[in-house]
Amino acid sequence: MAVPIPLAMMLTLADSRLPVGGHVHSAGVEQAVADRLVTDVASLRSHLEHRVRTGGLVAASIAAAVAEGRIDEADAQGETDARTPSAAARAASVTQGRGMLRLARRRWPHHDFTAHVGRTHLPVISGTVGRLCGLDARQTALVSLYTAMTGSATAGQRLLALDPADVAMITMDLAGVCEETADLAALELADLSDPVFDVLAERHERRDMPLFAS
Repeated sequence: MAVPIPLAMMLTLADSRLPVGGHVHSAGVEQAVADRLVTDVASLRSHLEHRVRTGGLVAASIAAAVAEGRIDEADAQGETDARTPSAAARAASVTQGRGMLRLARRRWPHHDFTAHVGRTHLPVISGTVGRLCGLDARQTALVSLYTAMTGSATAGQRLLALDPADVAMITMDLAGVCEETADLAALELADLSDPVFDVLAERHERRDMPLFAS
């Protein structure tokens, strides 16, 4: 049987169709659409780029640090909490982290996942999985950024009934932004954020019958 390429393995585990549950999380896009902050292709692109450069950078930097062993999982959980002011956003991260942990435990049944049992943030378990896949800090950060960006882009496409080709162009255009941000994420833990995304997360938590979990 062929041995999976490490990067392909990580991409497979991060796939939104799997128990990670990315397909049901818009990362604030649903509320941004409801609040008329995102209304078309241009505003979706702007929203996604800003998200990558702020919250995306923070999450990717944590995943990168864990993958490289610069911070242990227990400390990384606390660092993620401290960098995620919104309780709703923290809950969404933990929910997706639980899904990633479920996959990781099945793929590596003999690895000790004690540091993730009970509660784990998505960036933290992503960092552990990156290390288990043999990826370096930058590769782990890039997977984190790209999968988060494409998941939110897909949510925007569905919510606004956009042309899939237009949204595909957005993700291609932002590939370079993901690359640049991954470079930064691999250097050190980031603490850049935007309160708008925290507000969107909290407002979404109070929505009646939302289409997405976040």
